[in-house]
Order: sequence, then structure tokens, then C-alpha cells
Amino acid sequence: MTTLPSATRKKLGLVIDLDTCVGCHACVVACKEWNTGGYGAPLSDQDAYGASPSGAWLNRVHSFEITPAATRCKGGQGPAQSAQIVHFPKSCLHCDDAPCVTVCPTGASYKRAEDGIVLVDESMCIGCGLCAWACPYGAREMDAAAGVMKKCTLCVDRIYNDNIPEPDQVPACVRACPASARHFGDLGDPGSAVSKLVAERGGVDLMPEQGTRPVNKYLPPRAKADIDIDGNFRLAELAMPEATGFLGWLDRALERLG
Repeated sequence: MTTLPSATRKKLGLVIDLDTCVGCHACVVACKEWNTGGYGAPLSDQDAYGASPSGAWLNRVHSFEITPAATRCKGGQGPAQSAQIVHFPKSCLHCDDAPCVTVCPTGASYKRAEDGIVLVDESMCIGCGLCAWACPYGAREMDAAAGVMKKCTLCVDRIYNDNIPEPDQVPACVRACPASARHFGDLGDPGSAVSKLVAERGGVDLMPEQGTRPVNKYLPPRAKADIDIDGNFRLAELAMPEATGFLGWLDRALERLG
């Protein structure tokens, strides 16, 4: 079995803002493209255009509809509140106590002492799948063509690559995100931008009860206030400080009609 380093000099990871993510899947596509042409073997697809497509993806986005418990149904009681859609990106969280590493029988899965990134040495992987069973987050992917396990590498071949411009020396998913919902940095440094963001927004671990101590953090979505349409909402307020032009005219016209 593989051992974990007692400590790492850095804790490189991602902070994902669930309040900002729009579920566009740009991060998913960018991850697939970069990792297919970069580090390790290509991420294969099977029957990509057929009836039962499958393939290896290192980053996925799941969407959920959250309905407040106090939502008023027709004829029911309680305040009316709208359901909220939350888009949830998921990839390897590069845990401090990574069970996928300690369960690996060949040493193919390992955690780097210099930056805390969890990687797979594909030349040593026998495709037994024990790491996938051990990971509570479902972050491991079996590549059916290569016969080995794949996972997020934090684009290790980008972040240290001096041959590309400095703004591009971040994971592909971070660079591609149009909403700036993904942030990359050293979460072991309390003074880093990502650590400050976690502190300010109350960033949380995913499934902390598992005891894996994930490096990646999630910023919870902010509560969305319902619009009061019973006389307290004025369209022209959207154009503040000046309620002139088309919005001002429309607001005044609707007020007269009401």
C-alpha cells in the first residue's frame, strides 16, 4: 500500500464558487481537451456518437434544484419562495488524507510532498479499481481504452510550464471559466487569495464527515431574495441612479395602467 507524506510544503487546490457557477460546462470541455492532448494518455471515449456513449472525464458538473421547505404550494400555507438551481462541479479534491492513495496496491496513486497534488503513475496502475471504491467523491475514472485509472491532475503540466504565458499557468478549468467561478492557489497559505476567499465567504469541505480533509473548498450559494411584485417593486429602480429613458418610461406607463 502507498503511504501519504506527513506534510506538504504547499496545498495547491481549487476554490469553487457555487453562487457564481452557471453550469455552462466550459470547465468540463477545457479539462477534457487539455488532458487528452497533454499529461498522460488520452482520455478515451467509447461509442461517442452511438446509443450508449461513455468515456473518461476528469471534471463533471451536476445540476440540482433546491426547493425551500417553506415553499408554498397551491392552496398551502407559508411564504412563497422560489426554487433555486445550483450547479455543482466535481473533480478530485486532492485530499490531505486521501484514501485512494493508501489503498493502492502498486503505488501508482501518490500524493506529492512539494505541492499536495494527488497523481497516478499510469505505468504502475493495474486498473484494479480499488482507488475508485475508496474515493467517497466518485472522482476516479477508469479509462476503458487504456485500462488505467484517471483523475484530475490540477493540470500539473500547465501550472509549472514556463513556456506558456503566466495567465495560462493555471488549471485549464480555471482559465476557461467565463463566470470566474473557479479559483486556484495555495490553500496551505493563510495569506493567499484563495485562503482569504474561503475565510470571507465561509468556504466548506465536501462531506467532511468522511475525514479525508479535502484541499479543494466550495463557496456556498447565497440565498436568493424573492422579488416583491405586490406594489413594492419598481422596474425603474433597475436603472438607478437615473430612472430615465426607456425603463423610466415603461415604469411610469405600467404604474398608470395599474
